[in-house]
Amino acid sequence: MRNRALIGIGLALSLAFAASPGNAADDGVKKPARTVGSKTGLALPRYVSLKSDKVNVRRGPNTDQPVVWVFSRAGLPVEIFAESENWRRVRDSDGAEGWVFHSLLSGRRTVLISPWAKGQGQESVKLHDGQSTGSSTVAELQSGVIGDIVECDGEWCELTIDKYSGYVEQGKLWGVYRDEKVE
Repeated sequence: MRNRALIGIGLALSLAFAASPGNAADDGVKKPARTVGSKTGLALPRYVSLKSDKVNVRRGPNTDQPVVWVFSRAGLPVEIFAESENWRRVRDSDGAEGWVFHSLLSGRRTVLISPWAKGQGQESVKLHDGQSTGSSTVAELQSGVIGDIVECDGEWCELTIDKYSGYVEQGKLWGVYRDEKVE
């Protein structure tokens, strides 16, 4: 994810993306206990997305701190779990953490399709036309594809991805907590 760029979206909406296992959705972890951010008053932790294709991640919450890596994928979901003035401490789907300036983050909710499955030979995730595994398949989504959340009911999320829209089981997504409702 760090310094990785979009390679291409094929017929199956495939995307080159290397992620590691250990995703909260994969290990059965439920939505974490929430607190309130000292600077924004918003819930912590919470998911947001990156506004730009170049977002510096720093070791600490100021520009004097070294850049430890650069995100290079606009729309990528990250989890904010701490705040300090105009800086947000974020975690990506690999579990890497660092500080990002607040204006480089967006409240737009996005998800990654099963990033923990990349390179493990697991099959793609189906985008369904209804909230049932028995409903028709709209598209086959490869690990690492980014989708925009329309809404989530705690079990299924309605997503739009490129020109496709449909439903994915919430447990197959990174960027939304299990049982979280998003409207």
